[in-house]
Formats: sequence, C-alpha cells, structure tokens
Amino acid sequence: MSQTNILLESGTNELELVEFYIDEKDEATGEVYRGFYGVNVAKVLEIIRMPVVTQLPEIPHPSVLGAFNLRSRIIPLVDLALWLGKQRMTTPLEDTKVIVSEFNRVISAFMVSGVTRIHRLSWTQVEPPGTHLNDYSGNSVTGVVRFDDRILLILDMEKILADLNPGLAMKIEEHALEEIEVSRPHKKEHYKALIADDSTSIRRMIGSMMEKAGFEVTQTVNGQEAWEALVALKQQAATENHPLTDLVDILVSDIEMPVMDGHNLTKRVKDDPVLKELPVILFSSLITERLRHKGDSVGADEQISKPNITELTRRAFELIAERQGAAG
Repeated sequence: MSQTNILLESGTNELELVEFYIDEKDEATGEVYRGFYGVNVAKVLEIIRMPVVTQLPEIPHPSVLGAFNLRSRIIPLVDLALWLGKQRMTTPLEDTKVIVSEFNRVISAFMVSGVTRIHRLSWTQVEPPGTHLNDYSGNSVTGVVRFDDRILLILDMEKILADLNPGLAMKIEEHALEEIEVSRPHKKEHYKALIADDSTSIRRMIGSMMEKAGFEVTQTVNGQEAWEALVALKQQAATENHPLTDLVDILVSDIEMPVMDGHNLTKRVKDDPVLKELPVILFSSLITERLRHKGDSVGADEQISKPNITELTRRAFELIAERQGAAG
C-alpha cells in the first residue's frame, strides 16, 4: 500500500479511512487483544515496512523511537502503542507497518502492528465519542465507526503531534491582538462568528481568541449543527426583514467532523442563494498544498492550517471588510 490517491469528490460528505490495528498484551491476564483504529486517508502519504531507525540524541517522549530517511526526508517515528500507553506485542519486522502522514503541514510516521484495508464511508456513519469514551481515552478519540464484528476508533492525530511537540500546539498569542485590531472593520461594535469544530478544546480556544478580538461567537460541534443554525438564522432574518449580517458575519469550520464534514457544510452554504454571501474559512489540519483544491472546489473563501489561530482571526476580519467593500 503505497502513495494514496484521493479519489473522493469534495462536498459529498464522504471520507476514506485507513484501518490499522495494534496487538497489545493484557498484563493482568496475559491475553492478547487487538484494537482497531482509523486515520483519514487524506492524512496518509504512504504505508511502508519498518525502516532502519536512528535514535535521536534527546528523546522528547518515550514513544519517539528515533528518525529514518525516506527519499531524502528525515522523518520522526512514533510507536503509537507506547503513546497510547499500551504494551504492544512484538511482531516480526516484515509484518510491522509504518504510516507516513502529513497534517498541520508536518510529516510524521507512526508504527503500528499492521494495516488491514481502506473503508469508504459517509461522515453520517461516524459517531462522536461519548463522554465516557473521551474520559477513558484521554480525549484522544475523535470518532467511532461500528462494524458488525468490531469497533474502529478514529484517533486524534493532531493531539498526538501536539503532545509530542508542544511547539505545534494551538495557543492564543495575546500580543497579536493589537495587530489583528488593524484588520478589524469598525462599522459594528461586535461582529458575529459561527464556529463548527468537533474538538471541545479547539472549539473553545478558537472562540476565546475571536472573543478577545471582539467577536460574538456561537459554537457548534459539527457541520450538521452549524447548518441547522445557519438555516434558522436565515429564516429569522427573512421574518424580521433584516440582512443576514445582522445575525452572522462569518463561518469558521473544521473539515473532519462526525455527521457532516466541513466541505459538505461549505458546499451547502455556497449553493444557497442567501447564505452564499457569508464568508467561509476552513480551519483544519488538512489544509496542505496537496489538498487545498478540495476546499477551493466547494467555494471556501479562505483555508488556514491549524494551529495558526492568529492568522484565522486576522483573515476573518479581512474577509468581512472585503465583503462590506463589495456591498458598497
């Protein structure tokens, strides 16, 4: 299984998941348990056999095994079982697989026990993790897919990367607020933003940053909830005979979300005769040069890679100002 081809059309609310597994040993019983996990194909560059690994002089985390050379790129290798706190069963090197991925504009690799297949699914088949699962997994699961014979957990790869390299974590830069103020149009005291993101921590951080910059923020947990909120706002504006901008000025959406993804949400907005004027920013770890065309095809006004929350807030004001200028 080498370089993946992204065959899905944008806006169809579909995704492809690479299913992989980790064989772990229960220390109490000695039994072997196979856990099944998934990662979005869009994040996968290729899947390779275990390479020759060179240890690093300083190890940031016990799960970082070292680095290897792949076509003149030095890539860090993470033992995913160790990061998850599991005792992985030793497998023959020829069976061990390494998933080379790119997200947040960073290339990393993750060692797993094996890879099974690729599933094409609708985001409606992906369930958000419940509170109990979130607590049990340390908020490292973003979605659950149920099959007849097993459950597949979609891991929060961004959380893993941020945990291993805190410099890549999303953070509010208070000193940037004055710079953002320069971009802020001053026709209204407060502008209104609608946010869609399935990660509670990221959603709150986006909301906090935008509120500090002067936005009134409404948070939703996925594209479906955001779409229903927008339809209600459109109906309210029509009933009260007010422009839509009295109720919402900009939409900020993640891409990967259970039930409805950000591409499908954006397409619905841009296909709507009223909502199409609303600026849409896709804010996701999937914003790479390799995948940018997918957001362009559904009409996104801007695409910004996580974790650049400062640029997100600045561009939100700039897009609002551009729309006001176009409206005269």
